[in-house]
Parts: sequence; C-alpha cells; structure tokens
Amino acid sequence: MMNKVALITGGATGIGKRTAIELAKQGVHIAVTYRNSSEEANTLCQLLQKEFHVRAACYKSDAADAKASTNMVKMLLRDFGTIDILIHNAGPYIHERKKLMEYSVEEWDYIVNGNLNSFFYLVKEILPEMRKKRWGRIITFGFEKSDTAPAWIYRSAFAAAKSGLTSLTKTLALEEAEYGITVNMICPGDIVGEWKEKDIQEGKRVPDFTTPVGRPGTGEDIARVISFLCEDHSDFITGSIIPVTGGKNVLNKVHPE
Repeated sequence: MMNKVALITGGATGIGKRTAIELAKQGVHIAVTYRNSSEEANTLCQLLQKEFHVRAACYKSDAADAKASTNMVKMLLRDFGTIDILIHNAGPYIHERKKLMEYSVEEWDYIVNGNLNSFFYLVKEILPEMRKKRWGRIITFGFEKSDTAPAWIYRSAFAAAKSGLTSLTKTLALEEAEYGITVNMICPGDIVGEWKEKDIQEGKRVPDFTTPVGRPGTGEDIARVISFLCEDHSDFITGSIIPVTGGKNVLNKVHPE
C-alpha cells in the first residue's frame, strides 16, 4: 500500500484517527476531514508526518453537504493528485434514546443525510479517479446485523440509514468490480469513548464480562481489519459485511445500562 492516498472522513478522532495511524504505518498518505475538531485534526496530521513520514492533510467539510463534499474532493485531488482509498467513517448519531415519533424532521434529515446520502456524494466524485487506475478500496461503516435490516429500538433513523448504506455497499461492490475496486462494510461492536483510539494490548489488560471474548473492543481491532481489506491481495473480498464485535449483541437494549 506504499504511496497510496487514503481519505478518511471524520478522521480527526476516534476510530477514524486510529485507522489513519494504522494505514500510515503501511506508508499510506492520509487526508482526513472534520467538522469541528480542527485542533485534533491538525495534531493528528503533524503526528503522521513526523512518526511515519507520510504526507498528511486535513480538510474542514460536512459530509452531509453535497457541495461541501464536491469542493473537498477537488481540493484533495489538487493537493495529492489521486484518491486510492475511501474510508467513510463520518456518520452522525443521536445518543438520546428516542422513538420515531419524537424525532423532528430536522433530526431525521440530519441522520439520514449524514449516514447515507453523504456516501453517495463522495463516491460520485471519487469513483472516476479510481476507475482511471482500475484500483480502489472503499470501506463503509454499519452496525451489527445491518445486512438483515433489523429492528433497533430507539435508533430508527440511524438504523434505517445504515441499513440502506449496507445495501448500497453491496450494490456498489458489484457495479465497480470490473474496475478493480472493492467495496466492503465494517460493523464495529460496542466500542465507545476512549477505547476508540486504544490498542488491542491495552484492551487485553481490562476484563469485560459483557463481551463474550472477555475484553473491550478497541480502535485497533477495527483499524487492523480495514488495513487488511485495503491490501492488493485482498481484491477477492468485496461486497462483504464484516462484524468486529467480540461476539457482543448491542441491539435492542430497551433499558439503558
């Protein structure tokens, strides 16, 4: 993957940040987008340049805004010349537990645009570049069992958008296979807070009896899978929905823990 260019949306913090570090270790140049985390994005880019000697840049952009996405991709292509890998990590989430009738139209649009339409905006701009090279890697994020369109109580907007994104991921994988472009989805488990940026070794030191494997999930768990999917020899894996959950079922919690 040396000298490939990866765009990681929402990559300034959390799983996006941990993925940026993992790919930079492999010699991948990194572009990250952010909405509000300007300081964190700039700090990350400086780290990647200093520690791994790759090019790194950050772009303020709202993935749910079609015009902003178009402008961001144009700037990235101007700066890097290409986009080989798209990690669509950005996706808004409302933590408050709400029934469908309690959502405002604005909240519904915010979730659906940010998690589903945003992917369409980006791939429309990026696919022509990947097709030219006849090589590309695209990774989306879903949730456990999103490929079965399950019920997820109090998460109607998010579940609907991600289930739609799952279908779109599979469809795009079939449409773009002839161009050497793979499209896959990662479904993280219950990885929260500071664990999104932690290493597996740190997780192994902390027991977690709510997870069948006995430890909390980490950002590195997700980033390692993404890195594998981006390799040249992973070209036979496409249209796959891959759970990385430690065996834990996080759906349908009627009562907060």
